[in-house]
Amino acid sequence: MSAAPDQKNERVLLEGADITRAVTRIAHELLESNKGADDLVLLGIPTRGVPIAKRLAAKLAEVEGRTVPTGSLDVTMYRDDLRRHPTRALLPTELPAGGIDDKVVVLVDDVLYSGRTIRAALDALNDLGRPRAVRLAVLVDRGHRELPIRADHVGKNLPTSSAERVSVLLAELDGRDAVLITAGAA
Repeated sequence: MSAAPDQKNERVLLEGADITRAVTRIAHELLESNKGADDLVLLGIPTRGVPIAKRLAAKLAEVEGRTVPTGSLDVTMYRDDLRRHPTRALLPTELPAGGIDDKVVVLVDDVLYSGRTIRAALDALNDLGRPRAVRLAVLVDRGHRELPIRADHVGKNLPTSSAERVSVLLAELDGRDAVLITAGAA
């Protein structure tokens, strides 16, 4: 959920160091809850979930001393709200060489809001294989769920108004790291 925010109504909620700390904390939580990195597969949801997944994988490798398979999962065609949003280009779904069968798949996204993106991701996973377990890691949980979905690992809980917009900026895509909130722009 990112776009160029209106500068007069925006507030910076997290900066680069805050995002780094959140990713580090999520990495340690993943290792603790999984009892290590065995059978973990990280799948980032485009657009900003992919670089966050890569950052998580780098932190996991730093701690565990080995790489964790990482890929991407485009959920566009599984969304139930396609008619309500502008058309966007499909992005690649890239699974690691070992696949996802009998693995602990961690879906990684930037912002958890209504839960519809994650519902679509679960549907997409069903077409790709049968993971042993699926977990959810998000940088920001802003509330306002429309579906009974909860993140297992959250970088920052940000209670928001539904009239506000949360924007995640990442250096890989936007030239800087920040989480911004823009008032009055749902």
